[in-house]
Amino acid sequence: MDFILQCLEEDKYENLNKQQHTARRIYHRLVDEKGFTGGESTIRLAVNRIKGSIPKSFIPLEFDPGEAMQIDWGEATVYFDGKKTKINLFCARLCFSCAIFVMAFKQQNEESFLEGQTKAFKYFNGIPHKVIFDNARVAVKESFGQYAKMQNKYKAFSAHFAFQALFCNVASGNEKGLVENLVGFSRRNFLVPVPRVANFQALNQMLLEKCNAYRQHEIQGREGTVGLRLRQEAPYFYTLPKYSFDTSKTVTAIVNEYSTVRFDKNNYSVPANLIGKEVTIKAYGNLIKIYHKATEVAGYERIYGSGGETRYTLEHYMPLLERKPRSVFHAKPVRHTIQKDILEWGMKFPNANRDTVKLLRLCLDYGTNRIIYIKSQIPPSVAPTIDLVRSYLDIHKPAKVVSILKDEDVTVDQVDLTVYDKKYGIVVND
Repeated sequence: MDFILQCLEEDKYENLNKQQHTARRIYHRLVDEKGFTGGESTIRLAVNRIKGSIPKSFIPLEFDPGEAMQIDWGEATVYFDGKKTKINLFCARLCFSCAIFVMAFKQQNEESFLEGQTKAFKYFNGIPHKVIFDNARVAVKESFGQYAKMQNKYKAFSAHFAFQALFCNVASGNEKGLVENLVGFSRRNFLVPVPRVANFQALNQMLLEKCNAYRQHEIQGREGTVGLRLRQEAPYFYTLPKYSFDTSKTVTAIVNEYSTVRFDKNNYSVPANLIGKEVTIKAYGNLIKIYHKATEVAGYERIYGSGGETRYTLEHYMPLLERKPRSVFHAKPVRHTIQKDILEWGMKFPNANRDTVKLLRLCLDYGTNRIIYIKSQIPPSVAPTIDLVRSYLDIHKPAKVVSILKDEDVTVDQVDLTVYDKKYGIVVND
């Protein structure tokens, strides 16, 4: 009872209506974390007495193998580096096997919508014949249900993968009940307690592991595990196309005098040698990739919001800093990417500006953490210099081992050395 109350208190503290403990989730946590050996019904009764919850009912559906996949969006909340952040969950579920795919995005835009489906097809290693969705604007530009007219890019997307897009009637979530259930299931079972992760990459890796584990799940009324049914369904899928579909929003831009390009009201840095040249920006759901003549020159987490933010990569500006070292302590790319204590340390070097630029180069070459460690090893009474830092780098450099190849059997000739003994008057005692 204490643990149940603790779970409900966590829900109250997080204040997320769609991401709370269910009786089943509390039961599984009790088993995993407290070694509980009682029945699930006991926990359900206890939770019902506290919450007054009403059991939900669902209409069972039946589909042929490889026939259809249902997709939907849901919202959830996680902690990124300790900061509470709202995310969007792209959910896909196969209608025969009930295999699932869940991926987190920053926004529910067209790029994320197409990328989510592409990743789902690759995860299932095939394409179902039909994809069932609601009438959201990322897919439908007018009307609804059987009269819906697809957005041009989604029409091209469905043609590329050769599936038939089907849209539900208005306010008819029961027409895609499997994925409707998945949205709530993934929030309650994958994201309770609220995850604390570093970034979207770590979150999506965690979600992928949850999806893999779900293949061991057995659904009441269906024979075999989800994974077994997925293997039965696989031969009925369409084969993945040889060439991928570009799901990004693509634009071109001219690199400005600050070595940045602008996309969706925000700025991203590129190498300084591209100033004045044209680059291609590809915006995906969570990422931005920038190309020049088919070569990727920069990549960032995509910025969403009101605009005006800038992301810098220090390495892009090193040629400029080496030519203009007096700007180093006030340069935005430096201040936004390097820890303050490194800059404060650089001011103590004999030639502060130039030496700090050299120090930044060492940070790029060897890693900031290693330079900070060396800083901690130099006694405060010793004046720091670049040569001193480099000497510490040499000291901690792994020794190079040289291997000499030789035959296993080495022949040694026997030599009579008595002639030398006689020559130098050495007396040998028998």
